[in-house]
Amino acid sequence: MSTVISALHLPDNLTIAPSPKSVEKIAFENNKLHKRLCRLVGQAIGDFNMIEEGDKVMVCLSGGKDSYGLLDILLTLRERAPISFDIVAVNLDQKQPNFPAEILPAYLRELGVPFHIENQDTYSIVKRVIAEGKTTCSLCSRLRRGILYRVADELGATKIALGHHRDDIMETFFLNMFFGGKLKSMPAKLQSDDGRHVVIRPLAYVKEVDMERYAEIKQFPIIPCDLCGSQENLQRKQIKAMLRDWEKKHPGRVDNIFSSLSTVVPSHLMDRDLFAFSQLRANGVADVNGDIAFDDEPCSTPSASTIPLHAID
Repeated sequence: MSTVISALHLPDNLTIAPSPKSVEKIAFENNKLHKRLCRLVGQAIGDFNMIEEGDKVMVCLSGGKDSYGLLDILLTLRERAPISFDIVAVNLDQKQPNFPAEILPAYLRELGVPFHIENQDTYSIVKRVIAEGKTTCSLCSRLRRGILYRVADELGATKIALGHHRDDIMETFFLNMFFGGKLKSMPAKLQSDDGRHVVIRPLAYVKEVDMERYAEIKQFPIIPCDLCGSQENLQRKQIKAMLRDWEKKHPGRVDNIFSSLSTVVPSHLMDRDLFAFSQLRANGVADVNGDIAFDDEPCSTPSASTIPLHAID
C-alpha cells in the first residue's frame, strides 16, 4: 500500500524513463512513417515523371514543416534512386519583421546541402498594397513565384519542387469550387505560364497529418510566417476545418474525394470545351461512359443492374 501511495506523490522534478519496449515501439512507428512517406513521394514522382536523369531540383524551403519534410525525403530518395539528380535548397527571405535569418543557413550547412538565400523585401510591398485585414495570399504568392522563377533560371534548375501536400490540393479544389466557380486544383506537375519552368509537387499523395507527425519526430526548426500565418479567418482555414470534420465523422470520404481528382469523366460534366456535347450523336457503338455509368453509383439501394429482371414490374 505504501508503495502505491508513494507512487502517487512523486517529486515534481522526478521523471520516469520509458520502458525499453515503449522506446522500441516508438522507433518502429517512426520508421514506418518514414517508409510510408518515402513510398508515397516515390510513387508520385514515378506517376507524374517528376524527376529525370540529370535534373537539378530546386527545393523551395520556406521554413515550414512541409518544405522541411520535402527536402528531407528527397535527400533520402536521391540516395536510393536509379537515376542521378542534384538538389539545391532555395529560401526567399521576404524581410518579415523578426525573421530569424540565421536558422535556415545553419540547418542547411549542417545537412551539407547546397543552398541559396534570396533577399527580397516583398513583405513591405504586400503590407503597403493590401488593406489591413484583407487576404495577402494572392499578391504574396505572385511576387514569390516571379522571384523563384528568376532564381531557378540563375541556378540552372530544371525542376522547381514545392511542398504542397494532399490536403493543400483538396483545399484548393474546394476553394475554386465554392468561391471561384471552377473545377480546378493544384496539379502534381505544372508548366509555368511562360513555358520555361516545370513545377512539381512530390508530396501530392501525402496527408498533412503525416507531415505534422514527421516534423515532430525530426524536430525541424520551424519558422512561422507573419503574413499568411497571422490571418485567422482565411477561407482556406474554413475549408481545412470542413475536411477534417468530414474525415472525423465520415472516415474514407476525404480519400474518395482525392481519388475523384484523378478519375474524371468529362462526358458526365458540363464543360463544352472539354467534351464536344454539340457533336454528340447516336452512332450505334457501345460506350462505357454512357448512361450505364450511373448504374454503379454508390447508394443504399441496389442498382437496376443487380435486380433480377423477373423482379421488375
